[in-house]
Amino acid sequence: MTSRKSGVLSPASIAKADRRRVAAEQGRQAMVEIERRANAVRENMMRLRALREAEAARTVGAEPVAAPKPVKRRLRASR
Repeated sequence: MTSRKSGVLSPASIAKADRRRVAAEQGRQAMVEIERRANAVRENMMRLRALREAEAARTVGAEPVAAPKPVKRRLRASR
């Protein structure tokens, strides 16, 4: 019996390895981008929270804000 592995790579196996390498690199880049966006969102949330807390601290002695009225929703009749 002869072995299939000869040490010389076929063009198909080279192309497959290249596709895997490219996919792995794109996956790494996507994860970096996702993490970057998540950090940006967290930083913006912290900034907005600080603004809200500063506004709340500034208006502690001011008149209370009226709560919004709940929205009444009509139920649709079943057909």
